[in-house]
Amino acid sequence: MSSLVAYQYVLIALIFVWSGFVRSGLGFGGAVLSLPFLLLVHNEPLVFLPIIAVHLLVFSSLTIWLNNRRSGRSAGQPHDSTVDWRYLWYLLGVMIIPKLIGVFGLITLPSQVLSAIIFVIVAVYSLSYIVNRPFRSRSRAVDVMFLMVGGYISGTSLIGAPLIIAVAAQHLQKYKLRDTLFALWFILVLIKMAAFIWADVDLQLIHHLWLLPCAAVGHVIGLRLHQRMLQAETPVFFRVLGVVLLLVSLVGLLEAFLR
Repeated sequence: MSSLVAYQYVLIALIFVWSGFVRSGLGFGGAVLSLPFLLLVHNEPLVFLPIIAVHLLVFSSLTIWLNNRRSGRSAGQPHDSTVDWRYLWYLLGVMIIPKLIGVFGLITLPSQVLSAIIFVIVAVYSLSYIVNRPFRSRSRAVDVMFLMVGGYISGTSLIGAPLIIAVAAQHLQKYKLRDTLFALWFILVLIKMAAFIWADVDLQLIHHLWLLPCAAVGHVIGLRLHQRMLQAETPVFFRVLGVVLLLVSLVGLLEAFLR
């Protein structure tokens, strides 16, 4: 990134503010909704992926810790974790092997085809949420299939999250959805970071000095959005979730077709 000009640095900073806002507001989308724009500024994915990964590790762990600390201090109420640990271990049990296969790059389909399939599925989910008729899988096998595909894709790239969320949102209470996803992303990103280190990828540590504060600004703004969403009626919550999923799908499809 040392060869970039001033306007590119400004654009990258603004995109990371946006990334922090989306990530803390919904618990996902920080990478998917920022990486396509970052690549328009500087088309080097391995420059940005380690930065995004470190940001997720920092802000997801901080958010979970603060939320559980606040919950534990609630007067007269038993401590209730904001992470559904039981469902988290279930997700990891289903996804871990496809995730590892994806990390080692065993590609079975062209990336453009795989991306298009995933984003079309996510778009269908998002439309069902927007019209307040969420898709409810009546088959555990279908859920497992989507989670395995999402785990595989999250290993090869950063577009698996919407498919995983489409399943998780059906089974988690909305006040636990974001933090459970944060805990899941933390573990999955640790695996990805280990792969980066093993492959000797430059982690761009010097650029965290100015990009972490940018993401922090967006993170704080996103926290306010999340609190308002939790206070809203359930249909409103899922409608916002659906709109963001649809936006993710459209951006992803556009980026896949423009490659």
